[in-house]
Amino acid sequence: MGWPLAVSAGLMERSRRALFAALGALAAGHLLASLLVFLPFAFLIAVAEWQRPIQTAAGLLVIGFGIFLFINRRHPRALARIPPTQLALWSFAVALAHGAGLMLVPIYLGLCRAPTSGDEMASPLVEANLEMAVLVATVHVAAMIAVGGSLAWLTYRYLGLKFVSRSWLNLDAIWALSLVLVGMIALVFNLVEWH
Repeated sequence: MGWPLAVSAGLMERSRRALFAALGALAAGHLLASLLVFLPFAFLIAVAEWQRPIQTAAGLLVIGFGIFLFINRRHPRALARIPPTQLALWSFAVALAHGAGLMLVPIYLGLCRAPTSGDEMASPLVEANLEMAVLVATVHVAAMIAVGGSLAWLTYRYLGLKFVSRSWLNLDAIWALSLVLVGMIALVFNLVEWH
């Protein structure tokens, strides 16, 4: 949801370079926030006997947070006070506040499988899970920047800020519903694996 800020940066400085620099800062902040939120799950998944309850709890947590965001439409005022020159900090704070990393937890947990034998060492599992965590966060940020960057570029190059102000979608509601959807999908896959 930070792509309008990239458009603004590009238009204010009348520079494509400013647009892409803003997108880079947004990606860096978003990646750090995503890793901060779900890297602890990379360590938790190493406890093989708790894998199913952790996956279930993660799905319920994402659903609950999505419902909370859908009901509570107020934005934290502190996020509006971060100056535009600090887009990486803004992206980090917004990604944390909106649960971007939290949304990745069920996806990540579904990709990481604990060993079936209790005799296997936990260290290789933790290393593999950390690599998977970084991969999931990186793919997520790349997809976010590709979509947001495309919207920012099209708006900057062809449509202008008037388009954004006239055709604003309620991205907060769409985001909240997407959190609920991801949580529900994670729960369904977790239940299917049980049977």
